[in-house]
Amino acid sequence: MRTVRYQEIAAALKARVSDGEFPAGRLLPSEAELSATYRVSRVTMRRALEVLREAGVLDARQGFGWFVASSPIRQKMGRLGTIEAQMAASGLTPGRRILEFAFVAADRQVKSVLGCEQVLRVRRVSLADDLPFALVTVFCPAEIGQHLSRAEVERSPFYELLPGSVGDATQTIGAAVVDAADARLLEVPLGSAVLRCERVTRNLDGVAVLFSTHIYPAHRTEFVVDLTQPEPSIAATGLRLVGDV
Repeated sequence: MRTVRYQEIAAALKARVSDGEFPAGRLLPSEAELSATYRVSRVTMRRALEVLREAGVLDARQGFGWFVASSPIRQKMGRLGTIEAQMAASGLTPGRRILEFAFVAADRQVKSVLGCEQVLRVRRVSLADDLPFALVTVFCPAEIGQHLSRAEVERSPFYELLPGSVGDATQTIGAAVVDAADARLLEVPLGSAVLRCERVTRNLDGVAVLFSTHIYPAHRTEFVVDLTQPEPSIAATGLRLVGDV
């Protein structure tokens, strides 16, 4: 029985996925690039990709293109934790690559949160099974940061390195579009959707000790909030809508 060309391509791509050339969550080359590689039209290439989507091998998102299907990492919002713990709970191996470790002058926003002039700024790529999962920038007061080394922050989460215990944190989440520099680091297309989080972490005395930003590719993570029925109260809720004023 004669094999249709798009079925041949689907089988070839599936074999490349099975061989580990494209691990779970990895973006595939664009449809145009794949069409050129297999010397077929975009229509034929799209049919091959759709076959693999129906089989659960591939998935696609607007603005990202095609990627190897995987379950997004679900981050629970009801408790304070680390990215590494969330990854481990999802059966992934966490890792990190330090991009910057430097003492710098605090900008206006960081100064207003941490209340200091000088901070340690650490910028890193968090990895899940060796794939970029998040781009994280952490600021801490210089008096705390002076006791830390680059090797330590590459090896352990900040929460394990801070003196004393962590009390609580406030996290703000919004949508954004990735710029060219961050797209390269996260290995996603320029202009694709990302989730941008800002977190202020406080110690047991309620003093802010960390300010961090986290950029997640939208196809690789989900934030989960458990909603419970509150007791009747006149107090303001924790939900805040941010818009133009």
